[in-house]
Amino acid sequence: MIDPLPFPGDPSELHLRIVYTDTLSDTPDADTLEEWSVEILHRSREHDGSRCPAAPGACNAEDCPAYTVSDSAAGSMTFFRVHLDRGRNAYAAMEEASEDLYEIAQALLDPATGYYTDEVGELLEYSGSALLVMDRVALHEEWRGRGLGVILASEAIFRLTPGCRAVACAPGVSDLSADRLRNKAEWDRVTTKIARGWERLGFLPYRDNVFVISPTSLVLEERRGQLRRRLVELGAAWAAARA
Repeated sequence: MIDPLPFPGDPSELHLRIVYTDTLSDTPDADTLEEWSVEILHRSREHDGSRCPAAPGACNAEDCPAYTVSDSAAGSMTFFRVHLDRGRNAYAAMEEASEDLYEIAQALLDPATGYYTDEVGELLEYSGSALLVMDRVALHEEWRGRGLGVILASEAIFRLTPGCRAVACAPGVSDLSADRLRNKAEWDRVTTKIARGWERLGFLPYRDNVFVISPTSLVLEERRGQLRRRLVELGAAWAAARA
């Protein structure tokens, strides 16, 4: 049983727009680090009664020209596809790019070669040489809760993993605006909750704050199926609450 939801719209109408912008920069870093932006969008339909040709109560919602469809932003995600076999040393490129990427590089890559450490290589089946980093997942406040971030991230990961040997993240808080997060106990509670969310997707803690999953893991596919069913349930509960 799912309680009535505070969402501003039907969660089953959320969808993703995944974009890679190639700046055509002729630099080794550009060949090594690909930044992928993911827009989280909500699709809504609105009916303008003044434009409806049908009599009141006789409108065919499917074909009525008075309906308009629009997308509104519900959040965003950022991923990096890190190519370990082209461009410059991937460890050095990640170190210079950001502290978050450097944290992951320290856990998974050999500084000298820029490739996976021997230990990491032994843990992961070969499914390509690249590394996919889930760098940021942020939902607008009105969409938070109920695990939507995990559901949507699983779909983005599914689209971006081809050619990757590992998917990694370092769970943390992306929105630091809330005053309550200045309290250490609350900060720890929230970051622990975030980490548990990624564990639901199949990520496992590897070292320090870095979590890893193999794209070949059956767990990833199973969890994606479960999360898709959860999204259907959320949509049904939202509709029932409005009936």
